[in-house]
Amino acid sequence: MSQIKKVVKLNSNVLAELLGVYDENLNFISSETNTVCYVDEGGILITGIEQDVIVAEKVILKLADIIALGESINKSSVIYCIELAKSGSVDGLEKVVSDVVAVTSRGKQIKCKTVGQKKYVDAINKNTVVFGVGPAGTGKTYLAVALAVTAYKNKEVEKIILTRPAVEAGEKLGFLPGDLQTKVDPYLRPLYDALQEMFGLEAYLKHLERGVIEIAPLAYMRGRTLSHSFIILDEAQNTTTEQMKMFLTRMGEGSRMVITGDVTQIDLPAGKKSGLKHAVSILKNIDGVETVNLTYKDVVRHPLVAQIVKAYAESERKNKGE
Repeated sequence: MSQIKKVVKLNSNVLAELLGVYDENLNFISSETNTVCYVDEGGILITGIEQDVIVAEKVILKLADIIALGESINKSSVIYCIELAKSGSVDGLEKVVSDVVAVTSRGKQIKCKTVGQKKYVDAINKNTVVFGVGPAGTGKTYLAVALAVTAYKNKEVEKIILTRPAVEAGEKLGFLPGDLQTKVDPYLRPLYDALQEMFGLEAYLKHLERGVIEIAPLAYMRGRTLSHSFIILDEAQNTTTEQMKMFLTRMGEGSRMVITGDVTQIDLPAGKKSGLKHAVSILKNIDGVETVNLTYKDVVRHPLVAQIVKAYAESERKNKGE
């Protein structure tokens, strides 16, 4: 195939940010798109097979759009942009990463970093019950807590209730010291941390003392009606079908529910069916209930996490095929 050349002209400030330290970003784009990219006359010259050059051009232009909006980029965002460009779905990414979802107590703006996260946030804003299903690092819990705090501050709900099943990954709760609350605290730590960041420590403790924030094991939900509340069930892959039914039927007037989980990390005893898997399958056609499936592409932790998640997913698919 014949090679072509294309020059992408960029503003000098945008160009400097896009290149990265020692041209790290540009070199990565070049290697991942099978092109040769280098700075030339105030822009970037791309050389390669036409279809590869088109992908590289889309990546560079989209990253430039994101930078022009005042957003910073890193290796994760470059990797994600390349993934989208290769699949032909990169349009509109700059809008996704610039929309503000919430603001922390310190004024930090919380924004979606992937298209999947944007779909998840939109689903929570539009529906009464949302299932967020995906691997670790996709922001399922953090974004749900951010939206819960925003809903409370906007007086849309009167309480925030966070819960999760007390199922442990390889350890036994009975061996840990203290009462039940002390034993489940380590499992609820991600929820504490997210709430403290959103409210600030002082406001968080005040709301906790007043009962505005309630954090408890799933077993504590039985027999209650949860009205005018934003309710988050975390690690829902470790609920049984009976527990999930019990939880979903706690919802009272004016409440919203977000159920998050990763169906690849089920810690239930052998023979027990995951309540998350079951609920997603039987509730998918009900109005007001939506499931958002996040993938390794939506992982926003260290870039290696996405590759690890992808490798495990491919291994599981291979094993099932065999």
